[in-house]
Amino acid sequence: MSEQQIVLCEPVRTAIGSYNGTLKGVAATELGSVVVCETLRRAGLDGAKLDTVVMGNVVQAGNRMNPARQAAIGAGVPVGVPALTVNRVCGSGAQAILSVAQEIRAGDATLAVA
Repeated sequence: MSEQQIVLCEPVRTAIGSYNGTLKGVAATELGSVVVCETLRRAGLDGAKLDTVVMGNVVQAGNRMNPARQAAIGAGVPVGVPALTVNRVCGSGAQAILSVAQEIRAGDATLAVA
């Protein structure tokens, strides 16, 4: 089996805030939508070309079902693109990247947002 190169590009994240800070009224799914949208913009990619979206979300209570899917759809990614939410507390973002890398290595995806 040949070694496949996996490349991370155009990393985007939200600000780190404090409890009851300026972003307290913004839902995690809305922040996620901003991140996905900006990632696609910076990379010059069409969300319809994605094979998957994987995002970490730690405090999921009140976010409804599958925050990654909500964020992807909010960013204009078509509903036909699957999305996965992972929760590994402080390591959730790293787990999202690892999960996408595993999907690429397995041949299940070629282009993804994590």
